[in-house]
Amino acid sequence: MAARSSSILRRALLYVPASSPRMLTKSLGLASDNITYDLEDSVTPSAKPQARDALRTHLRDLPSRPPSIFELAVRINAVSTPHALDDLAALAPLPNVDAVVLPKVSGASDLTFLADALRHLAPARHDPSSPEHYNPVKIVALIESARAVMDLREICGATPLLSGLIFAAEDFALDLSLTRTPGLSEFLYARSAIVTAARAAELPSAIDLVCTSYKGDEGLARLDEECRGGKAMGFNGKQCIHPSQVETVQRLFAPSEKEVEWAVRCTIADEKAATAGRGAWTLDGAMIDAPVAGKATAIVDKAQRCGLDVNSLRDKWKDQEPE
Repeated sequence: MAARSSSILRRALLYVPASSPRMLTKSLGLASDNITYDLEDSVTPSAKPQARDALRTHLRDLPSRPPSIFELAVRINAVSTPHALDDLAALAPLPNVDAVVLPKVSGASDLTFLADALRHLAPARHDPSSPEHYNPVKIVALIESARAVMDLREICGATPLLSGLIFAAEDFALDLSLTRTPGLSEFLYARSAIVTAARAAELPSAIDLVCTSYKGDEGLARLDEECRGGKAMGFNGKQCIHPSQVETVQRLFAPSEKEVEWAVRCTIADEKAATAGRGAWTLDGAMIDAPVAGKATAIVDKAQRCGLDVNSLRDKWKDQEPE
């Protein structure tokens, strides 16, 4: 399998209905790691051609991606529908489309179909021999069924263009005739399987389920709880259905100040320990070995990509020594 990019940062993945001209315009003023324009569930079948044309115009006329948005993506319709190829033909060649979110992935064949279509529809962007044009459209797969969960290994290995998995809880609940509860225990197996598969395949993103509550203090409390639970399971991002959710999601899926400070101290001390030929040492009375040091390095890297002031912490702890 080809190496995957580790520079992708998706904490909040915000869905914007492609059928709403007002939301298309408003989306450019938002601050989110990812904006995903939705041509699937938020658009009725009769309105799909009009929404597709409006989205193409919106993205085609965009001079560049706004600096407050890391990634622009499009959620097309499932490959089993007659709309998927029309969506791809209209949008895949556009340089401002960074990723395609594919819903209702049932197996690896859905992803190989999409990867082949992307290479055909935007050949310059997928040709490594043309470095001035090489900017492949990434794929993010929505896992929404029992079959998809059972086939995660094959799905993750389908194409190097795959850069993340998303858990779609509502469709999964429909498939299994489940009732969603506040504790989310009914999704424990599926969520764990998705995170584990994404990590095993070295995918940069594992995106957790939508929080359907977003109004008032109760909605914010539920969102906070879900974010902390998802991060504890290993997810590194969450889907958002309202702009008011984005700040909370991006903040809680970023490393905390305490985590970053520990990681900076650990990396500084580890560099000194390596120079001294020490493979294991202690910090604050806890043993630090290669896996722990590797975790610290990953936290520092993510903190930098989240815009946190790592340099100030490096200066503050420049004299940190391994114990």
